[in-house]
Amino acid sequence: MKLPGHDAIARQADEHLVTHRVKLPRKVVERPIRQVAKRLLMALAVLVATALIVYVDRDGYNDNADGSVDLLDAFYYATVTLSTTGYGDVTPVSDGARLTNIFVITPLRVLFLIILVGTTLEVLTERTREEWRLNRWRSTLRDHTVVVGFGTKGRSAVQTVCATGLKKEQVVVVDPSSKVIDAATSEGHAGVIGDATRSEVLKRAEVHRARQIIVAPQRDDTAVLVTLTARQLNRSAKIVAAVREEENAPLLKQSGADAVITSSGAAGRLLGLSVLSPAAGMVMEDLIQQGSGLDLIERPVVRAEAGKSPRETDDLVVSVVRGHRVLGYDDPSIGTLQLTDRLITIVRATPGAHVAPHTRPLPRD
Repeated sequence: MKLPGHDAIARQADEHLVTHRVKLPRKVVERPIRQVAKRLLMALAVLVATALIVYVDRDGYNDNADGSVDLLDAFYYATVTLSTTGYGDVTPVSDGARLTNIFVITPLRVLFLIILVGTTLEVLTERTREEWRLNRWRSTLRDHTVVVGFGTKGRSAVQTVCATGLKKEQVVVVDPSSKVIDAATSEGHAGVIGDATRSEVLKRAEVHRARQIIVAPQRDDTAVLVTLTARQLNRSAKIVAAVREEENAPLLKQSGADAVITSSGAAGRLLGLSVLSPAAGMVMEDLIQQGSGLDLIERPVVRAEAGKSPRETDDLVVSVVRGHRVLGYDDPSIGTLQLTDRLITIVRATPGAHVAPHTRPLPRD
């Protein structure tokens, strides 16, 4: 067993300790900072334009201090006028200056206020809209898929399940990195930033209402802690976990995982098969890549197939799932197929046709 001690686990938790929050997928047109900067430049342009208008017509204004209006006085007047402060020390006295105030400076004042106040209102509106979307998302999320870790393994797992017909909005990604969550939301998935070993983070991902959970972190000890926490929160979900070391697989099973995939071992076996037979390696890679070429799927036995042997079906049957047992197609104990059986078959992938996999977890002994 190659798990670090409690001190190492605590250090890892401290490193990944961030404010856990939910991020829903959305199309960002422009960065907020850039929007604010653009509006400030627009407000500055309005201020400069107003000052220039006043300066050009400076003979129509009176300054109580010295009677004349220079460029500084023009900017001063534009500032106090657009901000509706209005000290009254610089005032329009001629008819032309007053008409300019009515038809030009007053609309500029309104535009100036709209730019500044509108920015604040937009921020508040955006927060309210985001909060409403988040509450609505939580209330409607059911039977979804939670993916812990969105690295190479997690991303490939999501692509595979989505290729079978699962909607992108039904996938919730949990990862301590905000950049990783941004990448997940850009692909149309919801994301939760935080350490998945903490129960409050998994609760934000609504893991207690999830149908299936994919555990694919970078470390085996993290996978064990996440699996334990997820199984405690959800007793009925199917949990599939990935580990690097083969000897850690039994611990994942004891922690509550329904299936454990050893990433290094699986890659090594595929490499060995490709060395012995490159064609066989290509076929195996095709089988595990959903949506193209040949697909390996699980489906129920239809009524027309009941009472037949696996070889008498139209599809190429690889195994038969009966109860909690997975039997080979040539296992004599199968006898004939029953309506309660499920078949693992190889089919030709058809573009646009998706076969949703069965997501009921197999009973554990």
